[in-house]
Amino acid sequence: MQTHVLLLDKIMNYIVKRKGKQMRPMFVFLSAGACGTIGEATFRGASLIELLHTATLVHDDVVDDANYRRGFFSVNALWKNKIAVLVGDFLLSRGLILSIENNDMELLGIVTKSVKEMSEGELLQFEKARQLDITEAVYLDIIRQKTASLIASCCAVGASSAGASKDQVNLMRTFGELVGMAFQIKDDLFDYGEDEIGKPLGIDIKEKKMTLPLIHALSKSPWLERRKIIGLIKNESSKPKKVKEVIAYVKASGGLEYATQSMNQFREKATAILRQLPDSVYKTSLEQLVKFTIDRKN
Repeated sequence: MQTHVLLLDKIMNYIVKRKGKQMRPMFVFLSAGACGTIGEATFRGASLIELLHTATLVHDDVVDDANYRRGFFSVNALWKNKIAVLVGDFLLSRGLILSIENNDMELLGIVTKSVKEMSEGELLQFEKARQLDITEAVYLDIIRQKTASLIASCCAVGASSAGASKDQVNLMRTFGELVGMAFQIKDDLFDYGEDEIGKPLGIDIKEKKMTLPLIHALSKSPWLERRKIIGLIKNESSKPKKVKEVIAYVKASGGLEYATQSMNQFREKATAILRQLPDSVYKTSLEQLVKFTIDRKN
C-alpha cells in the first residue's frame, strides 16, 4: 500500500489501523480451505476483496455524507470529499493491478462483477427512496446486489483460488449470497433494536431507506395508516420523536418478527449448502461464521 505520496501514505496508514472485523477475507480463506488448498492465489483474492470493499466504503461515506466509520472519523470527515473520492479510486486500482500483475483473471472477473452489482443496487435504492413505493421483491433485489453480491464473490473467489470445479465455485457463490442476504436483514433489524452498537437507532428511517421490517408493516396496514407513516418518513424523518413513532409502529405491526423469520430462512438455506461439503475445520468455521453474522451485536 506504500506510495511516493506522503498524504496518501498517511491516509492509508489511518485506514489500515482502523480496519473492521475483516469478515469478508475470512469467507475467502475458509471457502478455499473447505473446497481445496489455501495457496498464494487465496491470499491475493482476499487482498483484492478487502481493497475493493474498503474502496466502496470510502466512497459510500462520501455519498452518505457520513462523518464516522466504525466509531472513528471517516476519510471524508478528516480530509474532505475530493480526497476521499481519489483515495477510493486508488484502493480500487490497487486491487485491479494486484490481480493483473499475477494473472488472476478469474478472481478479478468474479470481484469486478460484484462491484458493478453493488453500484446498481445502491442506485436502485436511491431511485426507490424518492418514491417510497418499494415492495419486498424489489428490496430483496437491492440487498442481493448491494450486500450479498460481495459476500457471494468472497466465497466464489475462495473456492476458485483453491482450484475448485466450476460447479463448486457456483455452489459457494450461492452460499455466500444467502449469507449476505441474512447479514443485511440483520443489519436492518439493528435500526429498531435497543442494544445495537454498530449504528444509531432509526438511521435508516432518517435516511428514508425502506427496509424489510418497515415494508412488511406497511403492507399489512390500512391505506390511511400507511399514508400517515409514509408522510412521516417523507417529511418529518429528521425529528427524533417522529422516528420513534415509526419504530413503535413497525414493532407493533410484527415487522421485526417477519424480518427475523426471513433472515433465518436464508440462514437455513446457507447451512444446507454447507452440509454438502466434506467435513473439515474450515467447514466448521464457516458454520460458526454464519452463526456470527446472525447473532452479532454490531
